[in-house]
Amino acid sequence: MDENKKKTNFMNSIFWVSFSIILIFAIWGAAAPKQLADSADIVYSFIAETFGWFYMVFVLFLVVFNFYMAFSKYGKIRLGGDDVRPKYPLFTWIAMLFSCGFGVSIVFWGVAEPMTHFGSPPPFAGVEPETPEAARAAMWNAFFNNGVHQWASFTFVGLALSYFIYRQQERSLISDTMNSVIGSTGKKPLRNAIDITAVIATVMGVATTLGLSVLQINGGLDAVFAVPGGTTTQIIIVLIMFIFFMASTFSGLDRGIKYLSNINLALALILMLTVLFIGPTGFILETITMGIGDYLQNFFQASLRLDQYTNGTWVQDWPVYYWAWTIAWSPFVGMFVARISRGRTVREFVLGVMVAPPFIGIIWIGIFGGTAINLDLFHGTDIAGAVAQDTTSALYSMLEHLPLGTILSVLSICLLFTFLITSADSATFVLGMMTSNGDPNPSVILKGIWGTLIAAIAIILIISAGLSGLQTASLVGALPFSIVLFVAAISLLKAIREDYREARRQEELERQRKITEQIKNYNS
Repeated sequence: MDENKKKTNFMNSIFWVSFSIILIFAIWGAAAPKQLADSADIVYSFIAETFGWFYMVFVLFLVVFNFYMAFSKYGKIRLGGDDVRPKYPLFTWIAMLFSCGFGVSIVFWGVAEPMTHFGSPPPFAGVEPETPEAARAAMWNAFFNNGVHQWASFTFVGLALSYFIYRQQERSLISDTMNSVIGSTGKKPLRNAIDITAVIATVMGVATTLGLSVLQINGGLDAVFAVPGGTTTQIIIVLIMFIFFMASTFSGLDRGIKYLSNINLALALILMLTVLFIGPTGFILETITMGIGDYLQNFFQASLRLDQYTNGTWVQDWPVYYWAWTIAWSPFVGMFVARISRGRTVREFVLGVMVAPPFIGIIWIGIFGGTAINLDLFHGTDIAGAVAQDTTSALYSMLEHLPLGTILSVLSICLLFTFLITSADSATFVLGMMTSNGDPNPSVILKGIWGTLIAAIAIILIISAGLSGLQTASLVGALPFSIVLFVAAISLLKAIREDYREARRQEELERQRKITEQIKNYNS
């Protein structure tokens, strides 16, 4: 694309409308954070109570759909053409998947979630808090909430985008995944609405994640170096992070994100192995083994579990909330995953995206959460109590009881920092594509605009304490967007079936041609 055109390619309705709506929400969150939070909570609570069942059914549908695509006759289809091979080695590819997705969430919740369930078990588990029975229920429920269901939306959106971009030469836009159903031309208002929703969900999700994770980094600095918490420290952290992720953004996909992702995964593996060997190794391995067994045994029951009989909100507060969050984030993660997955087969793509990162996450939770539970059950600590008071302190409350605890806390802060840089960098890249008519290599100017806006929103909402309100507001769009994903699933299945039949027809014609040619040669 001509460089002058590239610089102005984002001057379109998708950019301006989404930019304006995001700005309105950011101003609302800054000026009246409580009002935004209360309004968003009312709307989201209504959706979760009324349509919680739909989220549970729909995400299970995506899990089944993705595995069907992987193990059916379509699994051998290569995204990008039969002769194309992947650009990134397997380790780098997995690292990039993990870093742009929920790597930062695993660091945040790896101790906090199982310890929350340990101290306050699901009501239908029928166990007493902080008992061995509560520990077992806590681990497999944490595995379930962070397992394949959490990555099902990312996998599907990435697969649909990859297929339509690399096999059918469509643009890098969410709306183009529905072309087999709605047609490849026309319906501009509908297309723009879909793409604008995707942009808004991405910016709001990344900005709030950045802000909330800064609180955890601040908590770690306070615990390790006695750096005082507060708004000033948190703003400084955001500004430092902004400098790093913009430098990574400007360096390009094959430098910044690629190298940072490798560092992220390597550092995560070092931390996991260190805690595994200096912690209660046997207990951890047994916890992971039993937790995975319970997870698999309860897979379908938990996939469709609701708590209407207990009149509780546990399902709404955990799996439904997670599924809504992943659906809202799926345009961002799916778009990035598609961008780095050209040359993978459908089977390789699904197993790589929906199985590998959740497996790493489950092992992380088993090691860190299992260590925390062991400390509370057998060594008289009260990590569950510390987590109940402040979830941002969960990881550091556990590490302080281990040998090398200070060093491990420093490494954890570094890991969280690099995960956030990679996520923000990935987001600016994806937002650039979304708001430049699907340009796979958006201009530096456009990426800079979105990166600056994300950091500015995070700072504004840290100052005004409006992060939770914007976070909840971003989940409201998950319900209508799930309808978009369902239509996209029909569109993908229709397109891939037609292409597969045409490919087989061409193969048969080629076979017949060769047979005819051989007969002619024989007769002559």
